[in-house]
Amino acid sequence: MVNRVTIGGKTYTGNSITIVNGRVTIDGVLQDDTVSGVVEIRVLEGTIGELRTDASVTCNDVTGNVQAGGSVHCDNVGGSVNAGGSINCDKIGGSANAGGSIRHG
Repeated sequence: MVNRVTIGGKTYTGNSITIVNGRVTIDGVLQDDTVSGVVEIRVLEGTIGELRTDASVTCNDVTGNVQAGGSVHCDNVGGSVNAGGSINCDKIGGSANAGGSIRHG
């Protein structure tokens, strides 16, 4: 299945998303575009496998782990969530570690 997501208004295809210093990497390939501020990721088709960013993030379901330097606001996460800020997710399949509050369930 092809996973299609939008990040900062641009559509990408891939499973593993990394956003560090505003640079977007999809499945290990650095993209030409940059993003800033709170990164909103919208899943158009499929689900995200892994998500890592040094910023705050808002997204739908993630089947693997989510790691963020800021806060995380997601639907269901199949793996663990590690955030420098707060976490607000529906279900978390693994552990949750946050610099701020944790709300899930």
